Amino acid sequence: MIAVALLSISLAGAAPHITLAPPQSVARARSIASFEQLSQAANRAREENRDDEAIPLYKRALALKPEWQEGLWYLGTLHYEKEQYSDARDVLRRFVALQADAGPGWALLGMSEFQTREYPRALDHLQRAMALGMGDRVELKRSVFYFATVLLTRFERYDDSMSMLVRMIALDQNPDSLIEPAGLAGLRMPLLPAEIPADRRELVRMAGEAVVALQTQHNQDGEAIFKRMEAAYPNEPGVHFLYGAYLMQTRPEDGIREMKRELEISPSHVLARVWLAEQYLQQEQVDQALPFAEEAVKLEPERASAHMVLGEVRVGAGDVADGIKELETARDKDPLTVRTHWDLLRAYSAAGRAQDAQREKDEIEKLGRAGSENGSLQDGK
Repeated sequence: MIAVALLSISLAGAAPHITLAPPQSVARARSIASFEQLSQAANRAREENRDDEAIPLYKRALALKPEWQEGLWYLGTLHYEKEQYSDARDVLRRFVALQADAGPGWALLGMSEFQTREYPRALDHLQRAMALGMGDRVELKRSVFYFATVLLTRFERYDDSMSMLVRMIALDQNPDSLIEPAGLAGLRMPLLPAEIPADRRELVRMAGEAVVALQTQHNQDGEAIFKRMEAAYPNEPGVHFLYGAYLMQTRPEDGIREMKRELEISPSHVLARVWLAEQYLQQEQVDQALPFAEEAVKLEPERASAHMVLGEVRVGAGDVADGIKELETARDKDPLTVRTHWDLLRAYSAAGRAQDAQREKDEIEKLGRAGSENGSLQDGK
């Protein structure tokens, strides 16, 4: 009680201009005031397009409050717009560390890493952005899909790349920017558009123009381009495969001829064998299909589509047990391909394995729901 009384007396008798806050609180209050001033000044400079002033202001504000997410986002976007990609990357990595569910943040980070040639990280982060969604930012979505597509081609994931390109071409009013990516994916060249050698640029462009023409329902134009390309590059790998893939859907016998010609030029071409096996199976020529399917699996045992087709061929030949084994391998390697689950459902049913068949049916329904929820490039999912 005595100590309290003395303290009360001391405070009561103190001069009114003396502050009672400890020194740490004073410094903290001053920092907060400075941060508020800096952050407001930075936002105002950005809104007035005074980017060269905004950037150092954001940096000073973030030095006082490193976890300021809005500031990290705006600083990262300003660096990116000024083509300061290394700086943008570093800032955006801090941003996504604080906000891991921000699709636009991962998008801009992946695009920055693409520009700094950190391609594996870029693809991973671009795909994460697509999985999280980017809201109504249409231009950002288009850029993300473009960068992801060309990286998939560079990493030899041609099927995934072409699948994305087909979606993009269908939604783009002016798909000229997709011609070279489509040509590279169609010819299965593991290059970025900027890496195309000068002596291959015309070939890539012709292939891309043909793909775009077909995807925009200009079939006559597409076939005319294919014919010119075949005449100009008769011994170039990939040309006959690309033309044959188109012909398989219109004139199967001509498609078979082109695929076999491709195998003469590219003896280890796995996908040409897969297409030939599929076509012969559709024609119920199982004996013709079997060697192509077996060779495809032998050449590339990690390719899910090769196991899938071999499974279909063996089931078609009456060897249901071995067919199921191949289909199960295909499913395990690529669980998102609905066709494989349908194949297994039918094969399990034929083998009297009702419980396994039901499991595949459930999985098909699950994948169907996921596809509906994921939407498309246009809606940003």
